[in-house]
Amino acid sequence: MRTSKQIKVGNVLIGGGAPISVQSMCNTDTRNVEATVNQIKNLVSAGCDIVRLAIPDEVAAKATREIKAQLPEVPLVADIHFDHRLALMCVDAGMDKIRINPGNIGSIDNVKRVVDKCGERNVPIRIGVNGGSLEKEILNKYGHPTADALCESALGHVRILEDCKFYDIAVSLKASNVPTTYEVYKKFADMVPYPLHLGVTEAGTEYSGVVKNAIGIGSLLLNGIGDTLRVSLTADPVKEVKAGIEILKAIGLRKGVTMTSCPTCGRCKVDMIPVAEEVAKRLETVEKEIHVAVMGCAVNGPGEAREADIGMACGDGCALLFKKGEILRKVPIENAADELFKEIESL
Repeated sequence: MRTSKQIKVGNVLIGGGAPISVQSMCNTDTRNVEATVNQIKNLVSAGCDIVRLAIPDEVAAKATREIKAQLPEVPLVADIHFDHRLALMCVDAGMDKIRINPGNIGSIDNVKRVVDKCGERNVPIRIGVNGGSLEKEILNKYGHPTADALCESALGHVRILEDCKFYDIAVSLKASNVPTTYEVYKKFADMVPYPLHLGVTEAGTEYSGVVKNAIGIGSLLLNGIGDTLRVSLTADPVKEVKAGIEILKAIGLRKGVTMTSCPTCGRCKVDMIPVAEEVAKRLETVEKEIHVAVMGCAVNGPGEAREADIGMACGDGCALLFKKGEILRKVPIENAADELFKEIESL
């Protein structure tokens, strides 16, 4: 298990043994304060711990002051490229973290201005290296975005901040290729002591993107690498948050509702797909640390249901309800979900 230096983003700790935090990024125009505030609220309701905002210009940077004023308790990150002045404006506006690559903002004097301002306000900086935006000289050296190329780029940015005596740093090294992402984080984890922000960038639409991120992020977390994460998707950012939480729950790093349901086969006497989908949908609003099983046949069903806190094993027109390994009663299949949720409410 890698233990990194700890930083603080608003009221959220990252690294140093803190719980893995889930992040997302608004896809609204930051200059539209109302739309951005509403989306942040939706992300937080879904379980998002930290929200990032794109800052393309001074109008967007100025808008962050009002956004932060309306959401003072939400940790907000300003995502900035090339223009150090935008970073200064966002720190003054109350942003809790800056995402900027110090090697891309001009002279060392520009870097020092940002570092000094962040140091005064206890605002950490995330260095974000992507396979699609490597420096030309590094890309020419390696030919394409290899793990070594990404590490060299990130290490160069880190050294710039360290030379300025700034150590309140987080780093991400994202590639769109899962094996490269895995390799680069494994390599870089031994190079610096800073917390690592995990993700597979440009992963694609909801289905394929979740698969790529689950493999990339999940494999790293299982190896003890990673302190915070974003599941990047071409989809509603709320779905990024839900996917991130599910990854953490699957690994056992976050508590909450977990559901087991059978994959269905020819032994099933009922159509399990709509039954399982209904239960999963209704579980989204349940705030309990429970394991729910929804099973469809007599082979694995009773055994799996008994291992759960609450569950049902469906048969021909009926279902057996289980609670903590004990059979409660038999119910008609059309009432099974309602009866299951009555028992969930009583837990």
